Amino acid sequence: MRKKNQTSHTNRYILLGLSLFCALMMVLSSFSDKAAGPFKVLANVTVIPLQQGINYIGGWLGDMKDNFSTMEQLRAENESLQEQVDALTTENNYLQEESYEYERLQELYELDQNYAEYEKTAAHVIGKDSGNWFNTFTIDKGSNDGIEVDMNVLAGSGLAGIVTEVGPTWAKVRSIIDDSTNVSGMVLSTSDTCIVSGDLSLMSSGQIAFDQMENNDNVVSVGDQIVTSYISDKYLQGILIGSISEINVDSNNLTRSGYITPAVDFKNIQEVLVITTTKAELTGENDTGE
Repeated sequence: MRKKNQTSHTNRYILLGLSLFCALMMVLSSFSDKAAGPFKVLANVTVIPLQQGINYIGGWLGDMKDNFSTMEQLRAENESLQEQVDALTTENNYLQEESYEYERLQELYELDQNYAEYEKTAAHVIGKDSGNWFNTFTIDKGSNDGIEVDMNVLAGSGLAGIVTEVGPTWAKVRSIIDDSTNVSGMVLSTSDTCIVSGDLSLMSSGQIAFDQMENNDNVVSVGDQIVTSYISDKYLQGILIGSISEINVDSNNLTRSGYITPAVDFKNIQEVLVITTTKAELTGENDTGE
């Protein structure tokens, strides 16, 4: 009986609450137009700026996400491009090296053809004395390859030097610019002979000296080629030494002297040709000098 009374009281309270809510809604409905103004002002001051801020932050976060995504994409693309650049750089260096080697071998081939009458073997330079110039250097061919002392050595466009020492797998070469070298030379156009002397002090100007050329009626001019003479004991005849860069009549009025631009770049020698016949073998004479 008590439980039934409690349920009845609860229903009354619910009915009363609903009645009051309906009455309140009717009152607010009658004043809705008047109340809208203050609510709009309050919304403009608080809710709308807050909403705009939230929208701005949301947009900024979205942009940041897009930027990070773009940065990662750009980083990946940059790494890929860098790998391509590295690969192309390596390939370019390889091609340049091959091009330089081809040019050197082409020069060596032309040199071989210019002196086709002589048997030759190619060799690489594997060492040199200290200093800027190749006045003495070592090659990678020796007695095992048939190399002998006094064999003439070619490089560039002409005479580089002569073999002075030989081991089983190596040989030392003294070039024509060395201070101790004297070569009997000859003007190709007139057959006038001279002595070409090595002088390292002149190499800074890219020249070597000659002297003891007879002052005769033969016209010898700048640009004329000097080759090894037929009277040389150790150097085979007709190998290009260089071209005259300056010529003067000596004070005695009997001889002429001057300077030669050598046919070999003595600052950079990488490959050479060794003529495998000595002058002594060719003439059947013993070595007595240069």
